[in-house]
Amino acid sequence: MKIHPTVVLTFLLLAVMAAAGTASANWGLKIGREALKGVTQPDARPTNSLPGNSLKERSPGSVVFLEESEIIKQVEKQTQADAGSAD
Repeated sequence: MKIHPTVVLTFLLLAVMAAAGTASANWGLKIGREALKGVTQPDARPTNSLPGNSLKERSPGSVVFLEESEIIKQVEKQTQADAGSAD
């Protein structure tokens, strides 16, 4: 039985593509882990630290809506404080 050169070339290319894919995946995993090395999850849920929020006042799964005017006041206060510290 004669081995056809086209079949050999096809399997060779398939093996090269599989090796390149594996190498690329390993390299991407290494780069991704390096990029996320210092990133951690927050210690607590941000909604638990809002003033006036206690777990007893809210039912599980309820949504807390904040007033837009209060949010704008807080943002303006923080940006003014940040601008003052940058000078």
